[in-house]
Amino acid sequence: MELSTEEARVLACLVEKQATVPDSYPLTLNALRSACNQTSNRSPVVSYDDRTIEAALISLKSIGLVAFVHPSHGGRTLRYRHRADERWHLEPNELAVLSVLALRGPQTAGEVRARIDRQLSDDGLSVDEALDSLAAKHPDAFARRLDRHPGEREPRWMHLLSGDVEPEPVSSQSADADASSATTPVAAADPSIVEALANEVAMLRTRLDRLEELLGVEPLE
Repeated sequence: MELSTEEARVLACLVEKQATVPDSYPLTLNALRSACNQTSNRSPVVSYDDRTIEAALISLKSIGLVAFVHPSHGGRTLRYRHRADERWHLEPNELAVLSVLALRGPQTAGEVRARIDRQLSDDGLSVDEALDSLAAKHPDAFARRLDRHPGEREPRWMHLLSGDVEPEPVSSQSADADASSATTPVAAADPSIVEALANEVAMLRTRLDRLEELLGVEPLE
């Protein structure tokens, strides 16, 4: 089934927080909003409001991927938990891998491993095995390996929860362009800019000389 980007983010956050903060799981709406809108370990960074998250939760509940946990024993806050493991018959390590792909975008196996190492079950699939397993699911795969582009040492993997949309390739061209512009000699710049900079440097040099004279400071060699 194809999820919206909001549904994929909400579901992946529930999976992540079950593993990383089990004492706070199932999550309240406030906790889930904070998880969705984190500025660390998220790509892209989003700013969902309660209405957006509640709409995603209702939709996920309708297809059996989320359960609403009603308060009991004096509690007053509705909480939410995922049912992806039951609905999709995925083992914990597969879920962990899928969630980090959904939360961080396309990554290499090594990047995935580094980010969820402490979440992985020792008796479960390895990251490489989980990625291969997610890609081999039938009739619909949960992930696929991307073609390696020039400059990339390892192939990246992407999740397919929101469909198979080809991501922008990671290219060194833009970085090279930035580096080139940053190291362009001043002589190659606009002559008017060079002249203005030279005048400003001369003015600052004069003011510094005057300050050194007033303070009785020996000028630097």
